[in-house]
Amino acid sequence: MQQLPVAAARGFTLVELAVGCALAGILFSLAWPQLRPALTQAGRGDAVQALVQLQQAQAQHHAQHGLYAHDLQSLGRQVSASSPQGLYDVTLDEAGGDSYRASATARPGSRQASDGDCSRLTVQVQRGFVSLGPHPRCWQP
Repeated sequence: MQQLPVAAARGFTLVELAVGCALAGILFSLAWPQLRPALTQAGRGDAVQALVQLQQAQAQHHAQHGLYAHDLQSLGRQVSASSPQGLYDVTLDEAGGDSYRASATARPGSRQASDGDCSRLTVQVQRGFVSLGPHPRCWQP
């Protein structure tokens, strides 16, 4: 009888796998400093979304009652004390009959906490005029 040739073993050796992991780690460590600011800026969208929801709820409340709400609970389930992704705490800082100021502050320990001037976004409405803070660039995507 004639023996058939055995197929060569397929796969990776442990050394090849270790070299591949090391190269991936080096590439990631080189890319991370470039990606971090973009991720932080993208995270601001969470605060913007929360404050826009609050503005819409305040506008509805004003249309129904003639005044802006004094607290988040008065706005109902539309507005939460936390942003949708949980990166920011949302508060209604000042509220009067025809004005209010709300803020979204980055939660301590989140990636947004190190966002410098943009770690706290604010929206102020006085007699229908809106002011965004602390700086317009914080609101840009």
